[in-house]
Amino acid sequence: MNAQEKNQFMFMQLVMMFHTLTMHQLGKIKNPVTDKVERDLAAAQGSIDMLEMLKEKTKGNLAQDEDRFLTNLLKELKLNYVDEASKPAEPSSITPKPEEGKP
Repeated sequence: MNAQEKNQFMFMQLVMMFHTLTMHQLGKIKNPVTDKVERDLAAAQGSIDMLEMLKEKTKGNLAQDEDRFLTNLLKELKLNYVDEASKPAEPSSITPKPEEGKP
């Protein structure tokens, strides 16, 4: 593997790390540490913004397949973000009902 191939592989790995992180933050996959599905839309937006910045900073320096990969991944994450943002808040944030028979 030459230096260019190694750099391309590492770039793809970096982008995939952000993809996985964002999918955890969107609650689309379980957090492997807590084994729970957790949703943090603000953190997910931050991760998407980080990938957008990476795309902007590398503009003109990526191979065609790297650019296409990053572009498609960002589209997927944004669609998933919109999907999650349109859902109601987590049930745990709803105030529990008072017990029956008690004021």
